[in-house]
Amino acid sequence: MKKSIQLSVLIFLAMISIRANAQDDMMNLLNQEAKPVIDYTSATFKATRVVVGHSCEIPGTGDLLFIFSHHFGAINTGYDNLFGLKQAQVRLGLEYGATKWLGFGVGLNTLQNTWDGFLNFKVLRQSKGARRMPFTLTILGSTSIYTTKWADPTRKNYFTSRMSYATQVILARKFGQRFSLQIMPTYVHVNLVPTPEDHNNIFSVGAGARFKISQRVAINAEYYYLIPKQIRSTPATSALSVGVDIETGGHVFQIFLTNAMGENTESLITQTTGKWQNGDIFLGFNISRIFTVVKPKEFRKKK
Repeated sequence: MKKSIQLSVLIFLAMISIRANAQDDMMNLLNQEAKPVIDYTSATFKATRVVVGHSCEIPGTGDLLFIFSHHFGAINTGYDNLFGLKQAQVRLGLEYGATKWLGFGVGLNTLQNTWDGFLNFKVLRQSKGARRMPFTLTILGSTSIYTTKWADPTRKNYFTSRMSYATQVILARKFGQRFSLQIMPTYVHVNLVPTPEDHNNIFSVGAGARFKISQRVAINAEYYYLIPKQIRSTPATSALSVGVDIETGGHVFQIFLTNAMGENTESLITQTTGKWQNGDIFLGFNISRIFTVVKPKEFRKKK
């Protein structure tokens, strides 16, 4: 009888111990599940361009982006020029996302047969959860080289005279699901300027915004304020562009109006002479197409 009672007590104690351990395991599991994670903000802008200038975005890791940019002539050239449709400036560009924080690209622009290349670093990413970061910070460095014939071939010309450089700090924030804003302080250095009165070092401050009006359509705008009296030889002005983004599967189609003919950072800042109030408005569009070159690890098939 005593042995039976002792056995029952042992079994009862064992059951309590097992239940307590199970509860501890369950609590540990719940604690692990409740552990905060980093929730990064995505699609602050849908493309790597706000309109003409760069956005804070870079292509996804392993993605190759082909971007075709086209500017028609000025609308105020009248019917004889079909309001600018007879003229065109084109840029063909390739951009690649090497990592989540590093991208680079090259392009060829028919304006002065200009080649350009750039690197962009996403230093900070807007996030919440385990790591709270209120904004995204991207730094861009670019260079461009025009390759048209020298205006005066009889003088001594240097290859470096064809080059200009730009550095841009892009500070961006996505406010909810519809509205995004970025600020772009920009510095451009031009190696050779037309006159001694023109500055080699040129400063501009830009702002870009996106407002999403439907699942696949958004309105974008950007403005680059050119600090006065830096460029004397041409009637340089600030670049203002407004457009519409239309997402169509793997493509992003952007159609816009702008007073700028330049399609890279250096020419956008230093060579814009059109004025909206005078009708110096150019119709343009960008077509972006993404190709996956290297699949991210999480999507690779295990062998």
